[in-house]
Amino acid sequence: MSNIKKVQDFLIEHAIDAALITNPDNIFYLTNFRSEPHERLLGVVIFKEEEPFIICPAMEVADVKAIGWSHGVVGYKDTDNAFEFLDNAIQERISELTLLAIEKEHITVDRFEILQERFPALQFAKLDGEIANYRLIKNETELDCLRKAAELADYAIEVGCNEIKEGKTELEIVQAVEQAVKQKGAEKMSFDTIVISGKKTASPHGIPGDRAIKNGDFILFDLGVVYKGYCSDITRTIALGEPTDEQLKIYETVKKAQQASIDVVRPGTLAKEVDLAARSVIEEAGYGELFPHRIGHGLGISVHEYPSLTAANELPLEEGMVFTIEPGIYDPTITGVRIEDDVLVTKDGVEVLTKFPKDLKII
Repeated sequence: MSNIKKVQDFLIEHAIDAALITNPDNIFYLTNFRSEPHERLLGVVIFKEEEPFIICPAMEVADVKAIGWSHGVVGYKDTDNAFEFLDNAIQERISELTLLAIEKEHITVDRFEILQERFPALQFAKLDGEIANYRLIKNETELDCLRKAAELADYAIEVGCNEIKEGKTELEIVQAVEQAVKQKGAEKMSFDTIVISGKKTASPHGIPGDRAIKNGDFILFDLGVVYKGYCSDITRTIALGEPTDEQLKIYETVKKAQQASIDVVRPGTLAKEVDLAARSVIEEAGYGELFPHRIGHGLGISVHEYPSLTAANELPLEEGMVFTIEPGIYDPTITGVRIEDDVLVTKDGVEVLTKFPKDLKII
């Protein structure tokens, strides 16, 4: 079944006239067209039976056709009112629009109000959860891309390790890593690369700067690579010089916790059990208050997607789901450590997609 057909079936089942999808990641999933529209309107409109269409800036119409989209394309110029073009294209296909499915988590208040103004009697249905569920289980084509993205992430960590030396700054290492993976075939990074060192590692989302790396530091890499539209996400923590006993204890606790989570992954396991497996190890070691975030998140076209693997999520795991497992301990007086891998739920268990070694690497 095509991804467009999934949405059409949803519309038919719930007697919804049409769907307007504006999230670029969801547009890519449904149409294979990828674009960053910035402030411009980009969307795909799907009907129960009528031909769907993509609305985009006129300068991108040729790009839409180039990816093999065989349905309608509505292009508008920067001097045009994009919503007038949207309105006309919808009315060309259906006589009345009374119920429209939208991504309520994505559409802006401004655009929502414009739709209300153009269609005063229009009611809205929420589409976000449906598409998240469609994207939850990856097919083999998607898995091939995710495996390649993971391979590139492994390579990025290797490059980063080779760049570590006393006196080099965090930003210098970021630059070297990103240049290397792009030369290797990555489209771009999944998110802004994190390379932080010393006590800065105790900030889970620390920002790289001009801090020079010193002997005795832990260096934390958190990065991801996009390959053919699919993301990877990996974290490794590396030591420059021999670690202290407390640094080593923190590292080994995180490593043990991560493995405990990986060990419970299989179809039927509840998402919360993945979180709790790591959390119990960290709490038992006396670091429970220093693990402030969930164990992981879904991974695919978006670097953060459904599901959120928290200690409260009772969603059963299914074959084909891909997500991260990333426990951490963050002590601002000593160091921070996080170890993260991308994992696939298989028929009988788990496949770890990111493969860079997790024994503490000491440089």
